[in-house]
Amino acid sequence: MSDSARFEDPQVVPGTIVVAETGAGKFNQIVLDGRHRLSADEPVAVGGDDTGPGPYELLLMSLGACTSMTLRLYATKKQLPLDRVIVRLKHAKRYIADCADCAGKPVMLDHIDREIELVGTLNAEQRARLLEIADKCPVHRTLTSKILIGTRLV
Repeated sequence: MSDSARFEDPQVVPGTIVVAETGAGKFNQIVLDGRHRLSADEPVAVGGDDTGPGPYELLLMSLGACTSMTLRLYATKKQLPLDRVIVRLKHAKRYIADCADCAGKPVMLDHIDREIELVGTLNAEQRARLLEIADKCPVHRTLTSKILIGTRLV
């Protein structure tokens, strides 16, 4: 397919996310939810055009947004003096030296480092509680639970 080829956006059924190639660039994708249109791509270093975040960046964005929203919801409900939440995330694959299920082979596991900055006149107890609440955000719970993904051709 040539880089000048472009596809029309596919139909989106409410409650469904659609990801499709755009036809522009090697990895350029359109991400649709019926209300929003986002782009995804790979960085130039791996052959993409960097027209949007990569898959792992989108994953981190989802976790960061959910974390921040969960903290805002809790702080509002408890009337905590939280002015702003800033979440910084990084993803890496790291070798694990001690792994019970590795069968003697070196294994790389996914690691997400999340830093949460809480702006406001919160005391130490409130900050500690908000840190606990961060781990209760729905996306965090999903990522740390067993996930089953069913795949079929249509």
